[in-house]
Amino acid sequence: MFKEFQKFIAQGNVLDLAVGIIIGGAFGKIVNSVVNDIIMPLVSLALKGVNVAGKFVALDGNAYTTAEEAKKAGTAVLAYGSFLQNSIDFLIIAFVLFMIVKQANRLKAPASPEP
Repeated sequence: MFKEFQKFIAQGNVLDLAVGIIIGGAFGKIVNSVVNDIIMPLVSLALKGVNVAGKFVALDGNAYTTAEEAKKAGTAVLAYGSFLQNSIDFLIIAFVLFMIVKQANRLKAPASPEP
């Protein structure tokens, strides 16, 4: 069983997956920075200074300064600004991965036709 496990680990697929996960984690930090530090401030500027990420609705009808304050008070909160920011994160990641796969497929040698 140990030799079978060692053979499984030594295969390229497992190592490729590990590298992909590590690079994906680092890429996630870059995307978060792009969204938080570049895109969302521009969106806020376009919306005349409104902090989109901090937008929420407290479901108890009371007014709170922040979503965290409402949550500490035990109120259910719809944090639609956070959802919007995470959606933008996802779209950026999906677009970049699409571009990477598109380029990788373009660089891949065309398969030779079968006789």
